[in-house]
Amino acid sequence: MSADAAANQNGISEADSKLLHDARKRIIEQLGKIIVGQEIVIDEIMICLFSRGHCMLEGVPGLAKTLMISTLAQTLDLSFSRIQFTPDLMPADVTGTEIIEEDRASGKRDFRFMEGPLFANVVLADEINRTPPKTQAALLEAMQERQVTVGRHRHVLSDPFFVLATQNPIEQEGTYPLPEAQQDRFMFKVFVEYPSFDEEFEVARRTTGKAAEKVEAVLGAEEILRLQELVRQVPVSDHVVRYALSLVRQTRVGGDGVPDFVDELVGWGAGPRAVQFLILGGKARALLQGRFHVQIEDIQYLAKPVLRHRMVVNFAAESDGVTSDDVIERIIAATPTTEDELSRDARFQKIFAS
Repeated sequence: MSADAAANQNGISEADSKLLHDARKRIIEQLGKIIVGQEIVIDEIMICLFSRGHCMLEGVPGLAKTLMISTLAQTLDLSFSRIQFTPDLMPADVTGTEIIEEDRASGKRDFRFMEGPLFANVVLADEINRTPPKTQAALLEAMQERQVTVGRHRHVLSDPFFVLATQNPIEQEGTYPLPEAQQDRFMFKVFVEYPSFDEEFEVARRTTGKAAEKVEAVLGAEEILRLQELVRQVPVSDHVVRYALSLVRQTRVGGDGVPDFVDELVGWGAGPRAVQFLILGGKARALLQGRFHVQIEDIQYLAKPVLRHRMVVNFAAESDGVTSDDVIERIIAATPTTEDELSRDARFQKIFAS
């Protein structure tokens, strides 16, 4: 049975596939009115959104990270909330708090929950590494459980719920870097790079001239929820799942079949969440590209944003200037892509048997 036939059996029609593919085009068209370049970043954010994940963006100041996220919220016709994280920010400033309210008619006093900025569809956690761990943990609980607990009561967050956090990599004084276990809650870690010369020229021309164009909403909350459900229906072959597992399991130091360079350069590898996000992200990318099924190239494309914050390089690697991205590239290069090669390779037979 072909992949497209399997897709149709899973309830995905050509119209469904076209729906997400067209949505991507319309979102990019609207973002292009405000944002110059950054196509890869926008693509990865959309994959994360339609996979029902959360995303961390890292880049130096002035690269339009905040503007990109707020503009995306406008194109999706979703409620947007921006939280500027500072060292004195408390959990209640993020989640909300209970206040005493008096009924003027009866004079009776009672507690009422006042929602914090976390109660929005799209939440920008700006400079998340500037707030203490206690406040970071309040946000991360909401990301995982999609609810917050205040006192004895649980409050369910709106759906869709999408957190985009930013980090500034060059200012470390007075910061509280997220531990790796907490970074694992984010589906992707995306690097926002400097623009090219032509892109920066266009940025200078646009931002010093007349007011920017207005952005139109192209998708609503119900449509996004429908597309998120559609992503999970995309079929994935056993070979693609094994390939994703092979990449992740090769990051784990001391495991069977792990390459020597991983044992030499990596301190800690990725957990099972990495496999889940590779496959989910692959499904979303396939539909966004107008395909019915996941390919190996989808997994390769997403390997860096999924794995770079889940794999910790050791001191020897850091002293040699080796990054997690460098190790991921070597792992991809060392992993066969065809089913026959992968199943017959003695090293991967050990990985599959472990």
